[in-house]
Amino acid sequence: MNLGRSIRINKCGVVILGLLFMCILYYLWSSNSVNGATYAFSKNPNEINLRKLLIGSIQAAQHGGFEVVAVSKSRDLHEQSKGKTKEGANNPVTDADYRSNCVMKNGLLRIFPKLKVISEEDDRQEQCADVQLFDLDPTVLPESVTVPDERVNIDEVDVWIDPLDATQEFTERLHEYVTTMVCVAVKGVPTIGIIHNPFTMKTTWAWRDKALSESLVNLKHDADVKHPTIIVSRSHAGAVKEQSKQIFGENAQVITAGGAGFKVLQVIQNNATAYLHTTHIKKWDICAGDAILGAIGGRMSDLHNENIVYHRDTPALNPNGLLAAALSSTHEAYVKRIMESKRFVR
Repeated sequence: MNLGRSIRINKCGVVILGLLFMCILYYLWSSNSVNGATYAFSKNPNEINLRKLLIGSIQAAQHGGFEVVAVSKSRDLHEQSKGKTKEGANNPVTDADYRSNCVMKNGLLRIFPKLKVISEEDDRQEQCADVQLFDLDPTVLPESVTVPDERVNIDEVDVWIDPLDATQEFTERLHEYVTTMVCVAVKGVPTIGIIHNPFTMKTTWAWRDKALSESLVNLKHDADVKHPTIIVSRSHAGAVKEQSKQIFGENAQVITAGGAGFKVLQVIQNNATAYLHTTHIKKWDICAGDAILGAIGGRMSDLHNENIVYHRDTPALNPNGLLAAALSSTHEAYVKRIMESKRFVR
């Protein structure tokens, strides 16, 4: 028997097997893309793609906002108190805080399982039961905006989320102040920031030195520091108003608002020249705004003129207040006045 002639290769079968193999590879790739996994085909499983993280972070802020709006339509917000702030104001929490946290934190971790996410709220499983998570959707970035691919070591990345900024105002139905925020810090530096207003559906985002949302591209800011408009928190406006006039002059205008995210947006949108906060504040309240201001040429610092570090190994509390301006020159001029006065610097 000639064994060489007993083995025949069916060319049609080889083609079919090849096509089947290609289909399997395509399925695995597309499944990976849809579910947002960033590691399966990476040469280094400890790297994370910051472009994909930007996309996921925008989606997290927006989907958290859906939960906030949904709860706002209910009769009972299930408001509770977490105690008093240092200024003596009530520090409330609602179902909206918890449900937004569920979708934002769990949605990011489902896409990026190794990601370090630091949130204002802890997960409460009863609020998470029927929350709809999201898949990575590149269409959240408009075609007119060019966003590069960049990979960094995932251990260098910390994500700070605020699932509902301005909860007190939310309970008062002052929805213009309410935002959901995500901030990506790389080596402690605020690098990507997203501030989303759920009730207007406006999302402002920036990636430092890389890309800006369309609303930020053509903004221009006045370098005149002689006519300050200082925006401060509603919860401790009285003393700050008086002291601001003593520092910045009698012609200084002081306006009040709720929510750190909202106040940063007012500075960005030229409705205020600076945002001043004189007491301690949590980093998830300010990280996104810090990142956006840095991306447009502004600056946020504490009242000692030190950069705020957003690293997982640092305290979540920033104890030394903050000054934020959309131009670094404005920030420099104002912080100099504050430090010379020594009114807010302890």
